[in-house]
Parts: sequence; structure tokens; C-alpha cells
Amino acid sequence: MPRCSMLVLSLFSNEPQALRRIVQSLSRVHHAASMSTNTVATAKRAKILLFGDSITQQSFSAIDCGWGAHLADRYQRRADVLNRGFSGYNTNWFLKLAATEYGNADLFDHENVKLVTIFFGANDASHYVKNERQHVPLQKYQSNLKEIVSLTRSNFGQGVKIIMISPPPVCHEGRLRFQKSQYKEKATGELERTLELSGEYARGAREMAKELNLPFLDLWTNMQFITEGEGVGEVVERVDWRSFLSDGLHFSAAGNKFVGKALLQLIDQVLPELSVQPCPDTGNINSSSTCPSIPKIAPWHDEIDHTKPDESF
Repeated sequence: MPRCSMLVLSLFSNEPQALRRIVQSLSRVHHAASMSTNTVATAKRAKILLFGDSITQQSFSAIDCGWGAHLADRYQRRADVLNRGFSGYNTNWFLKLAATEYGNADLFDHENVKLVTIFFGANDASHYVKNERQHVPLQKYQSNLKEIVSLTRSNFGQGVKIIMISPPPVCHEGRLRFQKSQYKEKATGELERTLELSGEYARGAREMAKELNLPFLDLWTNMQFITEGEGVGEVVERVDWRSFLSDGLHFSAAGNKFVGKALLQLIDQVLPELSVQPCPDTGNINSSSTCPSIPKIAPWHDEIDHTKPDESF
């Protein structure tokens, strides 16, 4: 029995029922304080935030195996993955939202945030004449990315991890097919988004990630090309990269799987403190996985003594 319980025993020896309740309460406090640090006892569950446009908003899609769902699956029992994607938004509009009271609360009123992904450019890179409404000039896009990073750090602390993601490539044939199916006889047959423009903005995002010393996921390059051979190897175009896009811009199920896998691999490589490793024996994430800086919530089921379950919590 803890020493504090012994002291209560001497003070309330003539009131056994009150004594019993106090001793039980103190014993529970003593047990909670001695719990292993491998399990969260009082801290709120960690958070991972996804900032972006429709490609992020759709990242929880069950039908299309959303890339955000891949993160949620990997961080089960450790972190809540919060989707803050806004369909059709460019970086200008995202910052306008962040400047409002309700938008700021929705984006930044979160505790224990460990990781934020910043994934814009698909709309910013629209043609300045054919889609003036969503177009953001390249230099403005870059300065907006810097401001979003600044807001993220000022709200979640300088230690929060941030991954910047480039806009994906654009498949011209897919965009034209989508245009015809969507607008029928009103389809213009002109491209408001192009592979060349998305490439310019991908390079712009890369420059900002380098300047800000952030991990960078270059989807524009990685989805289109692959390196073959040992060592330096030869960079060749993926024959099937267009299948990663459902309408020439947004991800298909194959594209989401590609992005989810690529993002998790990047975390494993450059943010090992956030890397969740599966159980070495079973390969499962849902029991006995490990992560250096995000503890699991509650003991694993096989850590619970069924004969004395109270001692496991």
C-alpha cells in the first residue's frame, strides 16, 4: 500500500467506509502515475493534418482507396488524421479562409499536432486566361506556400513536421474526355490545365520546400518517371502513369495507392521519429507496432491480464 494510504488509515481508523473509499481512490492515482510511458494515459491523441484542395478533400475516398486513408490506417490507435482539403481552392482562397475566425479555428484549433501535409497547386496552375478564376501567378503561389508554412509553425510550434507535396501531372487526353462528359456540346476542347503548367508549379513548390528545409514529395516527377538499373540508372517514362488519374487531374484508385505508399515511404526515410513500424512477427499495424514519438493509446489486448484487468489500465 502507498505511504499516503497508510497515513489516511491512521487518520480515519474510526470511519471504515470512508477510509475504504479514500484508500481505493489513492491507490488508483498511484497506479496511474506508475503506468508505462509506452501508453498514453492523459495526453490527447496526436493529430495529423492534411491541408489542400480537392485532391486532399477526396483523400478519404473509400471507393478510390484515398491516400489520406492510407495515413489513417498506418496511424491507427496513435493519431487522428484530419482532412482539411477544400475542393476548388487555390492558395489565395485557403489563406482567405485561414484569416476568418471560423476558418482559423477549423484549421488550427488542434492540440498535439505532429505532422501537416501542404498539398496545393493543381488549381493555382490553371491557365491565366482560360481559367483566370482559379489561376494564381507562380511567384504568388510560392509566397502563399511560405505563408501557409509560417501559419502552421506559429500555431503548432516550430517543432511540428511539415511535408510539402507538388501538384500531380496532368493528362491532356483525360482532361478533354472529362470536359466532353461533363459539358457535352458546350465543351470547348481547350485545356485549362496542362502538363507543362503543372510542371512549372511543381518546380516552384520544390524550390520553396528547399528554401524552408522541408521534406518534399515530387508527385509530378515520381508519377511520370521511374529510374531503372543499378546506381544512377536510367530515367524512363512510366507506361501507365496516366492510369493514376481518373479525369486527367484527380487520382484514381491506382493513383491514390501510389501516393499513399510514396508518402509513407517518405516519412519512413526522412522523418523516422514519426515512422510506424509493424509488428516484426505478424506484420500487423493494429497490435504490437512501434513508433518513436507517437505512443499508442491504451495497452495492446495481449498486454491485458484477464485475471487482473484493472492493473493494465
